[in-house]
Amino acid sequence: MSARDSGILLKAEGVHKRFGDHVVLAGADLEVPRGSVVTVLGRSGTGKSVFLKCLAGILTPEAGSMRFDGAALDQGDAAARAEFRRRCGYLFQSNALFDSLTALENVVLPLEQTTDLPDKEIQERGMEALRQLDLEAHRDRHPAELSGGMQKRLALARAIVTRPELVLFDEPTAGLDPLRRNAVFTMIAKYQRQFSFTAVIVTHDVAEALVASDSVALLDGGRMRFQGAPAAFSASDDPVVKGFRDSAAALSETLHALRRGENIESDES
Repeated sequence: MSARDSGILLKAEGVHKRFGDHVVLAGADLEVPRGSVVTVLGRSGTGKSVFLKCLAGILTPEAGSMRFDGAALDQGDAAARAEFRRRCGYLFQSNALFDSLTALENVVLPLEQTTDLPDKEIQERGMEALRQLDLEAHRDRHPAELSGGMQKRLALARAIVTRPELVLFDEPTAGLDPLRRNAVFTMIAKYQRQFSFTAVIVTHDVAEALVASDSVALLDGGRMRFQGAPAAFSASDDPVVKGFRDSAAALSETLHALRRGENIESDES
């Protein structure tokens, strides 16, 4: 059965990535059903962003295979990789907007770089993307003149201007307070439904991910310790899953014990 027949848009198997002697990924797998929101969870420094960059082709893994819409994404197949990039959008953790460019110029950049569309159509599609994300009135403003939320929407407009089937989100809520984290996940959910793209998100925000995702995966030790429905993640008895998922509850218990005067051994090495 092909990936298209089975409903799997993107599939990664056995992805390995190392930097010198430091092994980051040691056989990570992931299945991304078409039209879904899949979130990869994990502690800071576990390689979530590295894994996402391997999926996107920004980094080259030492081993492993990937298939997109049933077609193998071999490193040496330039045509398949170009087709994948054309059908995939990427939202960087820092937004990666160009300060010297206006909002419209930032948005149309992927079209200028990856298509042969005439200038008039590029501008029209750029304005359409800004309009869809309520940024049309700010077309001539530079990123520094926009609020943090508007910058995030601008980065999303740029990610979807090519009308991708898959959008990859690298830590979209990093450094945000709880209300803004909720707003970002709401934005992703809203526009994922509006534009019918498939989304892969890497984050360490457990509560928001469980609400916003169709499927969650936990990256630990360079491999996916879990992938499945949010309800199954919440009910899992796997000790690694529980340790990550229930860390806030464990902290609360530890603090209560300290307040009662109990001695608590530190896990810090």
